[in-house]
Amino acid sequence: MASAFGHAVAAIALGTSWSKSMRSGKFWLLGIACAILPDADVLAFALDIPYENFWGHRGFTHSLLFAMLVGGFVTTLFYRHHLLSLRGLGYIAFYFSCTASHSILDAMTTGGLGVAFFSPWDDTRYFFPWTPIKVSPIGISSFFSTRGLQVLSSELIWIGIPSIVYVGITTYLRRNQSELDQLG
Repeated sequence: MASAFGHAVAAIALGTSWSKSMRSGKFWLLGIACAILPDADVLAFALDIPYENFWGHRGFTHSLLFAMLVGGFVTTLFYRHHLLSLRGLGYIAFYFSCTASHSILDAMTTGGLGVAFFSPWDDTRYFFPWTPIKVSPIGISSFFSTRGLQVLSSELIWIGIPSIVYVGITTYLRRNQSELDQLG
């Protein structure tokens, strides 16, 4: 898995795509929480649920269906008054994207059994052909080690830099669109 830090950075970068009127402290915190949430499945280890099980690590909670359910649930819970509007669909799309980004990043890591993107219909675990992100150790104590620093440097290159580029591009495009709107 990528670390919680890497997942949070991805959620923040994704959030810059949404309009300023939608972005608030709640928007950002919920986006970060959605990006980290799939790793709640590490509790399966403590419950003696096998890694490759439906409820195991990188199982159902890493699926696209789970990401869609989380997007709908978070929007219903925190933005109920927008639920049946275009803005509500925007919130669902954002929280879906944050949750799904977790699985995409995990499928780019160097370890584990892969990601069950299509669970519950297909529990096959997948990696992308390109896996440049060093897999993060599970557990806080293991993270503060030489290996943890290697993971952070890997994520800086493969998550941080692309996120900065993405934020730069969305900011540039938004600014140019604003200038075009003023001319029109």
